[in-house]
Amino acid sequence: MYKISNLVIVFGSFLLILSIINITTANEFNPSLVRAETISGIASIVLITIGYLWTEINPKQPNKVVLTGKEGFELCDELSEEKQNELAWGSKQILTATAASTILIYWDNKVILRRGLISNKNFIPGEICNRATDQKRLISLVNTELFPGREEFDTVLENLPAVIIYPLSNRGLTIVGGWSKRSFTNSDEKWISGWSDKLYVLLNN
Repeated sequence: MYKISNLVIVFGSFLLILSIINITTANEFNPSLVRAETISGIASIVLITIGYLWTEINPKQPNKVVLTGKEGFELCDELSEEKQNELAWGSKQILTATAASTILIYWDNKVILRRGLISNKNFIPGEICNRATDQKRLISLVNTELFPGREEFDTVLENLPAVIIYPLSNRGLTIVGGWSKRSFTNSDEKWISGWSDKLYVLLNN
């Protein structure tokens, strides 16, 4: 896509240069020449503008951050088989179908699942997590560098560039970390929140 937009910009610039050369080297001027050169110049500028707009509409994908952590899957063995199966299935889907690098489920003051890149640090909800619980809504940190208090997620995985926090009512949290800044789409958020609502019903029984 970027090669096409760059080609459009180069082609438009080339036509504009030819148009300028043509008008400056003409031996005589007449209305037809002026009209032709005006139309040619406008067309060239339009092509260049389209090329730049195309670049803006199709921005480069954010680069993945090098995250420090070990690949792992930790699941609470005190849960029933049904709950374990749902946690295993849902977490795998999130890690494979979204830009997630890690997922943590916190329930009744205990971490019951870690999957993806994980750490062995003790997770304790901080101000941002408590705000999500109090407001009963998803909070998305598209770029953690811009948010004070982001250090509370270092116990999930250090230096996560993007984080989604979804409350499981007032009993727990779904926390999903991304590979890069602005990595999660609206569809990702809907999938994570929808599965979390389903998980809450199961865990609450």
